[in-house]
Amino acid sequence: MTKPLEGIKIIDFTHVQAGPACTQLLAWFGADVIKVERPGSGDVTRNQLRDIPDADALYFTMLNSNKKSLTLDTKKPEGKEVLEKLIRESDVLVENFGPGALDRMGFSWERLNELNPKMIVASVKGFSDGHHYDDLKVYENVAQCAGGAASTTGFWDGPPTISAAALGDSNTGMHLAIGILTALLGRDKTGKGQKVAVSMQDSVLNLCRVKLRDQQRLERVGYLEEYPQYPHGEFSDVVPRGGNAGGGGQPGWVLKCKGWETDPNAYIYFTIQGHAWEPICNALGKPEWIADPAYKTAEARQPHIFEIFKTIEAWLADKTKFEAVDILRKFDIPCAPVLTMKELANDPSLRASGTIVEVPHKKRGSYLTVGSPIKFSDMKPEVTASPLLGEHTDEVLAGLGYSQQDIFNLREVKAV
Repeated sequence: MTKPLEGIKIIDFTHVQAGPACTQLLAWFGADVIKVERPGSGDVTRNQLRDIPDADALYFTMLNSNKKSLTLDTKKPEGKEVLEKLIRESDVLVENFGPGALDRMGFSWERLNELNPKMIVASVKGFSDGHHYDDLKVYENVAQCAGGAASTTGFWDGPPTISAAALGDSNTGMHLAIGILTALLGRDKTGKGQKVAVSMQDSVLNLCRVKLRDQQRLERVGYLEEYPQYPHGEFSDVVPRGGNAGGGGQPGWVLKCKGWETDPNAYIYFTIQGHAWEPICNALGKPEWIADPAYKTAEARQPHIFEIFKTIEAWLADKTKFEAVDILRKFDIPCAPVLTMKELANDPSLRASGTIVEVPHKKRGSYLTVGSPIKFSDMKPEVTASPLLGEHTDEVLAGLGYSQQDIFNLREVKAV
C-alpha cells in the first residue's frame, strides 16, 4: 500500500525524545527518515536506562522505529560534503540542537536555503525566538514548569507536581509534525521552503489553555466554582491546584475500589456531569437524590461534593475497578479504571488496534512499543524496528552516488 508521505525524505538531526517523536510519526506515515548520528556513539538514548547490556535501550527503540541510521561526522570536511549532498536531495531537516548549533556547523538557514530553496527546516526549541529565556536548556520537567502545567497540577496543600505524560517532549514533537506537514502543503503552493519552529513552553501552554481560561475567570469573579476549594476554601490571585477535579466544569475525583488497601491502582475516575446526574442516582440506588433540592443542580451539589464522593466510594467498596466500570457504563456515566502500564501493555483491544505493538529487533529480540495513535480507514501504519547505529550508512551513501571505494575512503578518514 502506498503511504501518504512516501517520496518525502527527512534528515533527522534530533535526539532524546521531542524531535525523535516527531520524525517517528512521519516515518510511520511513509516518509524516508534518515537519522544522522555521531559515529561510535549515536543518540544518547541508545545507552540510557539500558535493560540489556550492549543492546539499544528501550528509550531509543521506542522513539526511532521505521528510520534509517546514517553515521556522519559533520566536523570533518568529508562529512560536511556528504551532508550537503543529502540536503540537496531532501525535503525536510529536523533538529533539536541547542541555540546556534546549526550555524556553528556551517549550516545556517541562509546556507540551507542556498543549497535547497525547497528545504523545510524544522526545529524544537525550549522557548520561542526572542523570549528572555531563549538561551536556556530545556528538558521535560523544565518545560512543564515553564508552560504552566506544574503550577496547576497536584493538591492544593502540596507542591507543584510534574505529570508523567511527556507534555514537554512528545507533545512538542506532535506539534512540530503538524507544522512540518503544513509547511509541506504550503510548499506545494509556493514552491518554497521555510523555517518551522515549536517551543516546548508554547506546546505545554497549548495543552493548559483551560487553566489560562480559569486565570481570566478568577481575575473577574474571584473564585472558580468547579474547584474543590469552592465554596468553603479561599482563592488567591492565581489558578490553584485542584487535585483530581475535572478541568471542564464537571466535578470528578479518583475513588477507591475493592482492594485499594493492597493495590495502589484499585481506583476509578468518576465524573459527575450534569446530564448524567439522574443515571448516577439510579446506578447508586439513590433515586431520592434526583429531585432533592440539595442535590438536584450542580450548584446545589458543590458544597457537599465530597460527601457525594464518599457515598460513591461506599458503593464501590465491594467492586473491583473493572466491575464498577462495567456497571456504570451501562448507565452512560463518564468513568474509567485507573490502568497501570502493565494492564495497558497486555490490553487485547490495544494490541488489536495497533496502539500497542510487539516489534522484533536484531539485538534485543521482541519489545513492546506504542504504535500510531492516529487511525486511518485506508491505512494501518506498520511499525518496524529502530535501526542499529549506522545500519544504513552504506545504503544512504550509495543512494547519494558514492561508490564502494568512496565509502571505504570516508571510513578511512572516519567521516562515517
